[in-house]
Amino acid sequence: MAIRLGEDVGEKKAAALLSVGSAALLVSLKAFLVLRTGSLGVLSEALHSGLDLLAAIITFLSVRMSDLPADEKHPYGHGKVENFSAFVETGLLILTAVYIVYEAFDRLFFRAVHIQPSVTALLVLFCALAIDLTRARALSNVAKKHSSEALEADALHFSTDVWSTTVVIAGIALVWAGEAWNLPWLVYADALAGLAVAGVILWVGSRLGRRTLDALLDAAPEGLQQEIARAVGRMEGVLDVDRVRVRRAGNRHFVDATVSVARTASLEQVHALSDAIEKRIGEIVPSDVMVHAEPRAPQGEHLFEAIRAVAQRKGLAIHDVTALQQDGKLFIELHLEVDENLSLREAHRQATELEGEILKIRDGSADVNIHIEPLGRHIATPDAGIGEMKQLSHLVEDFINTLPAEFDELVNCHDVHVRQVERHILASCHCTMKGALPITQVHDVTAALEDRVKEKFPQIARVTIHPEPAEEK
Repeated sequence: MAIRLGEDVGEKKAAALLSVGSAALLVSLKAFLVLRTGSLGVLSEALHSGLDLLAAIITFLSVRMSDLPADEKHPYGHGKVENFSAFVETGLLILTAVYIVYEAFDRLFFRAVHIQPSVTALLVLFCALAIDLTRARALSNVAKKHSSEALEADALHFSTDVWSTTVVIAGIALVWAGEAWNLPWLVYADALAGLAVAGVILWVGSRLGRRTLDALLDAAPEGLQQEIARAVGRMEGVLDVDRVRVRRAGNRHFVDATVSVARTASLEQVHALSDAIEKRIGEIVPSDVMVHAEPRAPQGEHLFEAIRAVAQRKGLAIHDVTALQQDGKLFIELHLEVDENLSLREAHRQATELEGEILKIRDGSADVNIHIEPLGRHIATPDAGIGEMKQLSHLVEDFINTLPAEFDELVNCHDVHVRQVERHILASCHCTMKGALPITQVHDVTAALEDRVKEKFPQIARVTIHPEPAEEK
């Protein structure tokens, strides 16, 4: 990537330096013609090329500076140097056009100037036209490839030179024709050609000036904000696009996007979505992207999701959320996990606060019952000298494997482990069940099996069953 960046910068600098050399050559040729012909058209072209030389030097310097990396004083980089360079070039173009207009009106109405057209003048102008065409095309290609506004401005200058030089050639040819055919009124063709050149300069300069001024004032490129908003709004996980801001510095864009996401989304999910949004925007326009996510309740949010969102906002862990509608009243139950080191008073305070937030969701029209249990951060170890109780493990496995006749959902039991941990006997096992069963039914069956094991073996304090689907043949 560093090598590629260096190649890009080198190509831009080479194009800018070539522009400086071409401009210097054209200034020399056209200054020579001014002395030989006295043509206002040629003089306007010489002045235009002189300012082009100055603009080319400014472009070369700005390209060198704009590609410098961001630093502490310029965190957004130095790209606006190119925009400023293009703005300065616009001012130079307008000054040139104003002088040409002044000189043209002076020659048309107040002062006569003798023009000496010649074959040499026309040949030199055709040579200048070829240089203009070649340089304009080369600069335009590099400007498009690297999105360089400074090089694009330079390319526009030489594009105007192509048209203006053509107009000047026509003006000199008409003056020459007037002398040859005794048509004295054609002497004004040179001044009119100068006015035409000024008109081209003002037209192109106004377009370039508007664009560079927009860049300096951080105006968003036309249609880009809407395109980005539409593309991001269609992405899965984005509820709405609240705002998109785009600013440009040189050939770089900076995009700020504010989007709404489901308030129950985890931090990891929001981070992954932000990465996806940055990538999608980068496909539309190469840019530095900042995404801000706002939590929102999605339209038609389920009651349970709203309850989980409330708990998540308060930093509480809950599970087993259930609700019952009876006699026009809603009964909500859930399990709240709290720090195992809390006292009942502190844990009850958390539960009461959560209950109040849930009641706000229902406007107070519900009964809420919260079961409090320890969050469980302690990692226990088996009691010393006892280890795994293998005999009891076999007895539990054999007992559960006698229950398929009673529980049609159960296929078999395996991987049974029984251990004594901190003076409590704990059992865990895997139970294979029919894979097509709904998870609610599986949950009811596992709860019933756990109760049956504890009835059969009262010494077991807790049973944990992991259900898994039977492999279908």
